[in-house]
Amino acid sequence: MNNIEEQHKHLRRKRLLHFRRKVTDWGVSTGFLLPSVAGVMLFFFVPFGMLIKMSFQKSATNSSFAGIDNYVKVLSNDAFREAAGNTLILSAIAVPSGVLISLILALILNSKIPARSVFRSILLTPMMIPVASIVLMWQVFFSYNGVLNGWMYQLFGSDRIDWFKDNSGQIVIIFLYLWKNLGLNIILFLSALNNIPQEVVESSVMDGAGAVKRFFAIRLYYLGPTIFFVAIMSLINSFKIFREVYLLTGDYPYDKLYTLQHFMNNKFTHLDYSQLSTGAVIMCIVMVIIVGILFIIENKLDSGTEE
Repeated sequence: MNNIEEQHKHLRRKRLLHFRRKVTDWGVSTGFLLPSVAGVMLFFFVPFGMLIKMSFQKSATNSSFAGIDNYVKVLSNDAFREAAGNTLILSAIAVPSGVLISLILALILNSKIPARSVFRSILLTPMMIPVASIVLMWQVFFSYNGVLNGWMYQLFGSDRIDWFKDNSGQIVIIFLYLWKNLGLNIILFLSALNNIPQEVVESSVMDGAGAVKRFFAIRLYYLGPTIFFVAIMSLINSFKIFREVYLLTGDYPYDKLYTLQHFMNNKFTHLDYSQLSTGAVIMCIVMVIIVGILFIIENKLDSGTEE
């Protein structure tokens, strides 16, 4: 009888110690996470909530409820629709191109080619160049009296093009985006390629699989999460290219270079905070939808691969 009571006491003591350990671990983890959670709440969720609230106000000084009037005005605004169209075109071309080109370059750099360290340094150099220097370089090359027009005139006798006031200006901006952001994508892909189990690759070689089959059957499978992450980062960076475009073209650039960030910046300059907030909310909703679609595609591809 005494042995049974001692066993029960031992079990109760063990459960109590386990409970205390769980509470202690929870307290320690909560203590570490609390500053970050508080920072996110204070500097993200609270301002975002205020932004949503302001999008339903008549103005920044008039807090009367305006319903969906601001959303109707913004969606029917020609400047907003043109900016949204230009931004979508830029992202639709730049993001897939950036992912595909960076993946190809990462595969090349991961192979045994001569002077690959030199090529890596060249491709990563744009990440270290300040924005002001990038803008100056693009102005020197692509302005009306720039280097590129001079070369084209000498080689082909063609007329000069004002690249930043022409429909081809989008090509220049896409090229700027790719030149600036490929380095980070290449680093991510190289890291993912180096984490692929070599024994799996070696087994496929022994089984007679060629390079193309190894890529689609093995490497692409392991690169899936990285491709998804790079696509999201590229999408975010495509919206951040506004800084360079703004420094190159100003508040009101050529029609094809007018982006959503231009629209919001001009609304901020004119103190039209209600439409600024509405445009930001619409942009956020579109981004969430696009990222959600990417998540769905990744999940379907993963489930299809597992089957």
